[in-house]
Amino acid sequence: MDLTTYAELAVLLVNGSGRLESLEGLRALLHESGRGALAARATRADLDAMRGLRDELVTIFEHADAGDDEAAVERLNGLLVRHPIHPQISGHDGERWHLHLTEGGRISDQYTVGCVMGLAALVTDLGVDRLGLCRAAPCRRAFLDTSSNRSRRYCSERCSSRANVAAYRARKRSVAV
Repeated sequence: MDLTTYAELAVLLVNGSGRLESLEGLRALLHESGRGALAARATRADLDAMRGLRDELVTIFEHADAGDDEAAVERLNGLLVRHPIHPQISGHDGERWHLHLTEGGRISDQYTVGCVMGLAALVTDLGVDRLGLCRAAPCRRAFLDTSSNRSRRYCSERCSSRANVAAYRARKRSVAV
C-alpha cells in the first residue's frame, strides 16, 4: 500500500479550498482525487465536514512549516483518534489484491481516513519537516517533500521558477545601485 498517495489527498484538499465553496466543487475535488465513484453521493454534510478537515490539515501544515513538530503531531493524533482507520482488501480495475483504508459512513469520513493515515505514515517514516508550505510569496500552497535530500521548498515548478527569477532580478537591481 502506497501511503504517500493517501497523503497527497491531504495536499489536494488543502490546496483546493476554493472547490469547497459548493457541492459541485466538492464533487470535482473527489473526481480529481480518484474518488469519482463517491462524488454522486456527496451531501451538504460531507461538504461541511470536508471544510472542517481542510481547516485541521491547514493547521497541521502550518505547524510543520513553522518547525513546531509536536503541535503538528498532536493535531494529527487528534484526527487519528476521531477517525479510526480500517484497512480493507480490495481488487478492482484489474489490479491484484491490495489494501485500501476505509471507514464506513459518510464520504468525508472515507476521505479523512486516507488523508490522516497517509500523513501519519509520511511523518513517522520521513519526519514532520516533510510537510511544507510554498516559499514563493504569496503562494503558501501545501506540498509533500519526498525528495531524497529534503530540498523541496516550492509547491510546483512554476512557483520555483517565479521565485528564482524574482531573486535574480533583485540581485541585478542591487548590483546596479
